[in-house]
Amino acid sequence: FCRFIAKPCAINLGIQDSGPHRAQPNAILEKVFTSITKSPDGKRLEGLSKQLDWDVRKIQRWFRHRRNQDKPTTLTKFCESMWRFTFYLSIFFYGIRFLWTAPWFWDTRQCWYNYPFQPLTSKLYYYYILELAFYWSLMFSQFTDIKRKDFLIMFVHHLATIGLITFSYMNNMVRVGTLVLCLHDASDFLLEAAKLANYAKYQRLCDAFFMLFGVVFIVTRLGIYPFWILNTTLFESWELIGPYPSWWLFNGLLVTLQVLHVIWSYLIIRTASKALVRGKVSKDDRSDVESSSEEEDVTSNNTKGISSTSSNGSNRLNGHVAGSQWTGE
Repeated sequence: FCRFIAKPCAINLGIQDSGPHRAQPNAILEKVFTSITKSPDGKRLEGLSKQLDWDVRKIQRWFRHRRNQDKPTTLTKFCESMWRFTFYLSIFFYGIRFLWTAPWFWDTRQCWYNYPFQPLTSKLYYYYILELAFYWSLMFSQFTDIKRKDFLIMFVHHLATIGLITFSYMNNMVRVGTLVLCLHDASDFLLEAAKLANYAKYQRLCDAFFMLFGVVFIVTRLGIYPFWILNTTLFESWELIGPYPSWWLFNGLLVTLQVLHVIWSYLIIRTASKALVRGKVSKDDRSDVESSSEEEDVTSNNTKGISSTSSNGSNRLNGHVAGSQWTGE
């Protein structure tokens, strides 16, 4: 998909397959970078400056370029997001089309009538298997994909999701499981669309998609999910079939997801509010590529002023506006 579909689309949009500016070869700095530290502090910068007879700012610039040259290109990030966008959009419409005729979509109490003796149709089976396969792929690919700052949260999310899908399938709770899956897919493709627009430098389209994503995410995850999904799994199931043995584990996983929803919603609201003030959504703070102005603007005019900067010789904002960040699942 990335090679034959996403990459040609990116090239047609003018996204180049070129990475950040590469650092000039230097054996001493390369040894420090690979063996000691990738972000030297002020004292080490002074020592390297004297050893190489380089200006401190030049050394900082070298380390910034060296860190960035290992980061993925915009083309790589575009292809990754386009793949996820395509899957999320396709599976969401598949789920909506399937659930529209399902009785439990309109009455959640139907999820528990005649449980556990409920038929597993072919459409429901394929829906579950596709979702499970995708989240298993995310579980493995997150170790090789673009490294994000919310890696741990996403790891917990993937574990909880895989656990829920597998557990609900084994216990034939597939009806309520389809509701959870479809609800989560409702906003995911909008975030990926915002990223695609951002990589293609369509700022207004990016802002529009991100704001729409924020609204849909908050409505579905903080509104529909607790009052529709958790209501039926916590209360209607207890009323209709009683406290079955796996009730606590199943609902514990669902509540774990809700905790993650609250964390992400807070970050989205903070990003949206600051975007309204500044007039645009800032770049994805989970992406680790540093801006070209990093370190250069905070370095003093002489080496003795280094101690006034942060411990790693760079500004504390790491090239981004603190608090203005994209967040996503």
